[in-house]
Amino acid sequence: MSVEVKIMRLPHGADLPLPEYQSAHAAGLDLIAAAPAHAPVVISPGKWASIPTGIAIALPPGTEGQVRPRSGLAARHGVTVLNAPGTIDSDYRGEIHVILVNFGSESFAVERGLRVAQLVIAPTLHAQLSEAKSLDKTTRGTGGFGSTGERIVDNGK
Repeated sequence: MSVEVKIMRLPHGADLPLPEYQSAHAAGLDLIAAAPAHAPVVISPGKWASIPTGIAIALPPGTEGQVRPRSGLAARHGVTVLNAPGTIDSDYRGEIHVILVNFGSESFAVERGLRVAQLVIAPTLHAQLSEAKSLDKTTRGTGGFGSTGERIVDNGK
């Protein structure tokens, strides 16, 4: 299934390629860093930065853009999307930014043209909330973290 998404290159991203799928069955379009060519964004260990992409998009109503990490950055450098997945609402028209965090042990330079994240376009639903005095019973009930058999470790204890 496909959906038309209008995309606008911003002046500081004019020379960069548009996001694209890297394989025929890829779920996400790769987002490219629009950092200045002469000034990469350096993220120190334990720090984060907002990375511009040089694009804005117009998603159709009933969809969202999910900004997700790239596995290669995480596996090789410990760099990932901080608020994964980030959400781009269908009525947002500003520049897409990617908040990257460095969990690695060395500083990481985000250079212009680097593929920094993936953008997955997904359908959304709007809930019609209906307040109730009780909820239907289920096998799980109110069991939360670890209730399905996994032991939860609290601060390494």
